[in-house]
Amino acid sequence: MNNKVVLDGPGIARTIVRIGHQIVEQTEGRDIAIVGIHRRGAVLARRLAAEVSKLVGQEVPLGELDISFYRDDVALRDPARQPIVHASKIDFAIDGMTVILVDDVLYTGRTVRSAIDALFDYGRPQRVQLAVLADRGHRELPIRPDYVGKNLPTSRHERVNVRVEEIDGVEEVAIAQLQEVTV
Repeated sequence: MNNKVVLDGPGIARTIVRIGHQIVEQTEGRDIAIVGIHRRGAVLARRLAAEVSKLVGQEVPLGELDISFYRDDVALRDPARQPIVHASKIDFAIDGMTVILVDDVLYTGRTVRSAIDALFDYGRPQRVQLAVLADRGHRELPIRPDYVGKNLPTSRHERVNVRVEEIDGVEEVAIAQLQEVTV
């Protein structure tokens, strides 16, 4: 698999700062919370919440969602490849808030749909917005991010890999070729 790095560690850090500024600008005066989708979305959400908290001068509520059992493909997966379940943690009321969902890569939109389903089990936010580090296109559902770190036009024969220090020991966003296309 051939990897092309499109964002390095400093690039990811600058992107988080930029998205943080956009969130503050677009949600001014609203009660907001930031909720990351496990796994890498939760790591990015922690960073984003720290940045937004710094900008607004007060702690922004931070939560984490595990969407494993909300996915529409759980029953279709190979039993040997079932997802690892992580704990969701939203220990604040979301009713009436603007909740920013954070994920690493937006692709088909199915992960985000699952996250919205999971989020509404915790209450009824006034608004839900989406922040992603990378948007690679190929949507299957009508879902659009409000905050995008980097648009990455890709083919279906490519994969966008986000690696974060906390999980992977390296910081990067890379595009990998999955297989040779045969005609």
